[in-house]
Order: sequence, then C-alpha cells, then structure tokens
Amino acid sequence: MPLDNPLKRLQKAIHYSFNNEELLKQALTHRSADSEHNERLEFLGDAILGAIIAHELFQRLPKADEGQLSRLRAYLVKEKALFEMAQKLELGDYLYLGGGELKSGGFRRASILSDAYEAMIAAVYLDSDFETVRQFVLKLYSDKLSGLSLDMAKKDPKTRLQEWLQARNIDTPEYKIVRSSGKEHAKIYWVACHINHYDINIEGQGTSRRKAEQAAAGLVLEKLQNVK
Repeated sequence: MPLDNPLKRLQKAIHYSFNNEELLKQALTHRSADSEHNERLEFLGDAILGAIIAHELFQRLPKADEGQLSRLRAYLVKEKALFEMAQKLELGDYLYLGGGELKSGGFRRASILSDAYEAMIAAVYLDSDFETVRQFVLKLYSDKLSGLSLDMAKKDPKTRLQEWLQARNIDTPEYKIVRSSGKEHAKIYWVACHINHYDINIEGQGTSRRKAEQAAAGLVLEKLQNVK
C-alpha cells in the first residue's frame, strides 16, 4: 500500500495496523456512499465501547454509586464526546460519503463522525480480540479518563429541579421557547422555565433548546434555594 494512502495514515494516527483493512474502510463508509456501509459496525462498536467504559469506571471509582457510574458513562460515550475525539483524529478526512453528503458538509456532522468512530472501534475488535480493542479504547480515552471526578457525575439542572419539585409534591416545570436568533448553524435560543406553584418564570439561554432549558432550570434552582 502506498504511504500516502489515507487508510495507512489513519492507522498510523490511531496506532493500530489492520490485518484486514476492508474492515476499516467499511467503518468509514456512510450509507450514502455504498451498500457496504458502517451501520452494523456502529451498532457493535456502541456496545463494545459501553462495556469497556463501564468496566473501567467500575474499577477506577470504587466509591461511586450506580447513578454516578451511569452518568459518567453517558458523559464519556455520548455523541459530543465521540465527536470531539473524532475531530482530534481528523476522522472527517477519511470518510467515504455520497455526493449529497459531501456537498452538505457531512464530513463535519457530529452524528456521522461519532457513528464512524464507534464503527472503527468495532472494526478493531473484529480484526483482533476483546483485550486488544480494550487497550485501544483506553488509549483513545486516556485524557478523558485521567480528568474524571465524581463532580462530573452530578445530575443535570433539569433532573435536579424535577426531583426537588417532586419531593414537595409540586407539578413539574413547563419549558417554552421564547425566541431564537441567528442563522441555522449558529442559533441562540431563549427558553422560559415556569413553576406555577411559585409563580416563577425565568429565561435561560443556549446554543440549542436543550442547553437553554438546562440553563433556565439552573437559574430556577438558584432562586428556589431560599424557598422553604
């Protein structure tokens, strides 16, 4: 294989040399490009990754309870985390995409990159064995795992607010988009969180509806700290 072959460059970047490079190629192939695409590999990679991370957290954090372990695992395997690691590898440069996805910037899309990342993990597993892929994943995750703390396992503001209200038999909050601004790729949302029982209506801001809701819930929680 020529040294300038993209698959060769990627194998050097991930420090793993495939016995069957067709597995790697399939892992990088979106369904828009070929019938031999990466969706089945992504399914397998998701399960493998979850098991490896769950075991590592179990070993590293003996004092963490089930809820904390679950939240930390979700934090480490969610799309955003996979997308960040895929970007670090410049995985978008190696994807096989159909013409439509290429034109629409699919090589930058979080969902496509995170799926390819999980598919790559499955490809390593199928090319080797579980212990090899475990070491492969732990090396990829070394920075994120070294920075772990139980503080990162705290429940998100929406969950904490809902539990606070439920403990007092108060109706759950209502969230409503107040307004948004900016172009589609850079929108800002304002969402109001309304607690009828206390006549509280506070707005939060974020780059997505979910983030704006979380921001609003956090501000409501701060206000409720003084409520008896």
